[in-house]
Amino acid sequence: MGKISASVELPAAPDKVWAEFSNPNNFEKWLTIHTKWKGEVPAEFSKGAQASEVVTMLGMPNTITWTVDEFEAPSKLAISGTGMAGVKVKFELSVEASGDGSLASIDAEFAGQMIVGALGKAVEKDGKKNLDASLEKFKALVA
Repeated sequence: MGKISASVELPAAPDKVWAEFSNPNNFEKWLTIHTKWKGEVPAEFSKGAQASEVVTMLGMPNTITWTVDEFEAPSKLAISGTGMAGVKVKFELSVEASGDGSLASIDAEFAGQMIVGALGKAVEKDGKKNLDASLEKFKALVA
C-alpha cells in the first residue's frame, strides 16, 4: 500500500477554497491526474454519490468509480474507489483555516496486488509529484 500527502497554504477564506476544492466540475482545472469523467458527474458531491473518472498515472489511464464516503462541508471530502486490476484508491481532501487564509490538503492511499515493490514506489513518487503540482495549480485557481 502506498500513502502520499500534500498541502498548500492559500490566501483565500476556507469557504471559498472549499467551494472550488469540492466541486467535481473543477477537477479538470487543477487535478493533474484527472483525464476525464465518464458518464454523469454530480453538480456537487454528497455522501453516497458515485462518479466514474479516468485518471492517468505513470502514463497509464485507469477508470475508477468513486463513492463519496464522507462529505462534511466546508472541511472534508473522502472518496474511495476501485480501478482496473483491483487497484483500490482513497482520497481525502480537507480545508482548514490557517492564519489569514486556508490550508488545503490531500491525503491519498493506493493498494492492490500491482501496487507493491518497485511499481508501488514508482506510483508513490509519481503520485506525490502530481499532488504537489495539482495543489500549485489549485493555488493559482483560487488566488
